[in-house]
Amino acid sequence: MKTYFPKKKSHKPKYFILDAKNKLLGRVATEASLLLRGKYTSLYTPSTDQGNFVLIINAEQVLVSGKKESQKLYFRNSQRPGSLKKESLSSLRARLPVRILEKSIYRMLPKGVLGKTYFRRLFIYSGHKDKGSVLMNMFQHNSY
Repeated sequence: MKTYFPKKKSHKPKYFILDAKNKLLGRVATEASLLLRGKYTSLYTPSTDQGNFVLIINAEQVLVSGKKESQKLYFRNSQRPGSLKKESLSSLRARLPVRILEKSIYRMLPKGVLGKTYFRRLFIYSGHKDKGSVLMNMFQHNSY
C-alpha cells in the first residue's frame, strides 16, 4: 500500500471568523496559526499548502496576562546605525492594535515561502465594523 500525499489541487480552502474580544493573545494567535496551516485535518502534510482563510475581528480588545501591557517590548530596525526603535505593548496598542496580533501569528508560521503564503490569507480588523461585516458576508457567501 502506498502512502497518500494530498495535492494542492485537491484542497478547497475554508473560511473562518475568530472574535478576539476578551481572549488572550497567545490563545487567539495559536488558533489562527493552526487554522491558517490546516493542521486540524487528517491529511496534513507540512510541505503542502493546505491552508485556509482566517478573519479576526475586535483585535484591539485582545487581552494579555500579567504585566505584559507595560513590560513587553516590540523592536523595529531600518538597518541604519542608531535606528533601533523600542515600543511597549500599550503604546503599540494605541498606535496600531492590529500589529500585535500580526506579529504573534507571523512568528508562529513556518519561515519561508509557505509561511508568507499562509500569512496573506490572514485578515485582522479592529474597530471597523463596516469593513468586518462586509468581509464576513463575503466569507459566508463565497463558494470558493
